[in-house]
This record gives sequence, C-alpha cells and structure tokens, in this order.
Amino acid sequence: MDPIRALRSSRAPYEARPGRRAVVVDDLNELRGPVTGIVELPHRLFWQPDRHVDLDQPGLLAWMYETVLTEAVHPDELRTWLHGSTLTRLWPQLHLPRGVRRTWQERHPGLRGRDIAA
Repeated sequence: MDPIRALRSSRAPYEARPGRRAVVVDDLNELRGPVTGIVELPHRLFWQPDRHVDLDQPGLLAWMYETVLTEAVHPDELRTWLHGSTLTRLWPQLHLPRGVRRTWQERHPGLRGRDIAA
C-alpha cells in the first residue's frame, strides 16, 4: 500500500454528523446530477412530505447541495444529485459540517482554494 493511502486509512474518518461518516467521490467528473428544473429528492435525503426542489432558484440549488452532501451515505447518491462543475462553483457559499468540508477538500484540493465560507 502506498504511504499516502496508508495515512488516509489510519485516520479516523471525518463525520457529516455524529456517527455518520462523510461520503465523497474520487472524481468530480463522476457527478452528473441535474442543474435545472424541479427535482424530487428521495425521502432518505429529505424527510418532508413535499420533497420537490426548484433548481432554477439559486438559493434552493445551494440548499439541495448542502442537504445531499450532508445526508448522503453512498457515493451513488452524490453522483445522482450533484454536478461536478456546479459543486465547484457553489463550494465557497455552501454551509457544510466541518467533517464534510474537510473530507471533500482532502480528496479534491482544488476546492480548498475556493473555500471562503468555512
């Protein structure tokens, strides 16, 4: 095992919330989710009766990204609901748990320089 991978695996994982490990994808190009229109989040990610989100409203788009980044437990949820270049654009304004932000920035150092909201 290479030394960097060994170091990563020896550290405790960052958490999205107590008891829930933050999830990240290896490549931002894997994220090909919707960027416009009205979507309906699955109940597992958002527990309200009306789970429709209008992505054409900038505040709601950012809110959905915050929700998915915090609540996802599997990379497929990230791939389904997030879009790589949109995530990069929104990153500075997203309000995320510290563990989520750190996990993503360690895997994608390019996000670190964009980080002004943390």
